[in-house]
Amino acid sequence: MKYKLLVLDVDGTLLNNEKELSKQTLATLLKVQQMGVRIVLASGRSTFGLQHLIEKLELKNNGGYVLAYNGGQIIDVKNNEVLFEKRINPKMIPYLERKAQKNGFGIFTYYKNQLFTTNPKNNHIQEEAQLNQMEIVAVDNLSAATDFAPCKCVLVSDNEQALIQLKDHWRKRLSGVLDVYRSEPFFLEVVPEFIDKGNTLGVLIEKLGIGAEEVMAIGDGRRDFSMIQMAGLGIAMGNAQKSIQACADYVTDTNDNDGVAVAVQKFIIAEVRPADISLDELNAGSRHALMGNLGIQYTYASATRIEATMPVDKRTRQPFGVLHGGATLALAETVAGLGSMIICEPDEIVVGMQVSGNHLSSAHEGDTVRAVGTIIHKGRSSHVWNIDVFTSTDKLVSSIRVVNSVLKKR
Repeated sequence: MKYKLLVLDVDGTLLNNEKELSKQTLATLLKVQQMGVRIVLASGRSTFGLQHLIEKLELKNNGGYVLAYNGGQIIDVKNNEVLFEKRINPKMIPYLERKAQKNGFGIFTYYKNQLFTTNPKNNHIQEEAQLNQMEIVAVDNLSAATDFAPCKCVLVSDNEQALIQLKDHWRKRLSGVLDVYRSEPFFLEVVPEFIDKGNTLGVLIEKLGIGAEEVMAIGDGRRDFSMIQMAGLGIAMGNAQKSIQACADYVTDTNDNDGVAVAVQKFIIAEVRPADISLDELNAGSRHALMGNLGIQYTYASATRIEATMPVDKRTRQPFGVLHGGATLALAETVAGLGSMIICEPDEIVVGMQVSGNHLSSAHEGDTVRAVGTIIHKGRSSHVWNIDVFTSTDKLVSSIRVVNSVLKKR
């Protein structure tokens, strides 16, 4: 597998303009995780604000990561472990708040599932809270209420020129202590020094022991520039600014046209043949799919023969302890499906078309059955496989015929 880590910006990249994760992009990302690629959500959002995407993408089951606050924090989702974080010294909050008040700006920060602010009625702050699904906590004095070290603070104003002037002033005044940047025309974000997506991604890949050449990163905004340049393959969205597209290795489609799915299909899925994936990776990648739920494990794979095992237990037996015929057919389709994928051309996909089985004898709870699949017809538009299922004592349980349809990828 050329790319082991897929790093995705969220807003403007992973999500469309309606802030939704499309079905096609979701299906593509679930598939690529089954192939062994781990996903990193790299976003300016808070960690809590990414929780619904963590669940949809099944990152906990697939060993994914969250790079939140534009690099302020790395979370190992599987273990709910903080791998890295850098926070603002709370002693700096009174200074930031005074500057906000002097300029007539709003100011807010994050804490767990809450957004603390002295300007709860500000439209931009309300939208930010809604986007992150966070509760707004109105406070009279942010400095007094902030008895924690925040990952970032954000100043808010519709006076874009005033924000730019303060940004330029703070880049000199706070150099060596804090960094500032504009993430939106109306936001001026304040973060610890050296915090950006590229630097923090560097921390993550060092912890994982992988090289930058094994990383694919996709983004659309100025805060994605550093990670796009750092990655072995940096991809800009079709809706990205021209300056971001100019620094990328490839420009994909827009976020409204499933640009992430297009890029992943092109550079990961289309480049990987099932024959190139080890049995351990295939088994690990399927542990949360139907195959994994039934306990099916591949044990041998070649262009003409596929073998797999399945336990006869509470998942696969009938109420009286006998192997369920439906589970046997699922085992056969699993075997035939892998076989056809191995012998397909890179521009082809396989779709199951027909399965018919003859159940000749029984297997009982506590046994493990073995399926042996051999191809008996390899045509341009279809494959026919014969799958024999045996008990551990080599008694033939079922003989099954599976027909797969071979289609060209669109």
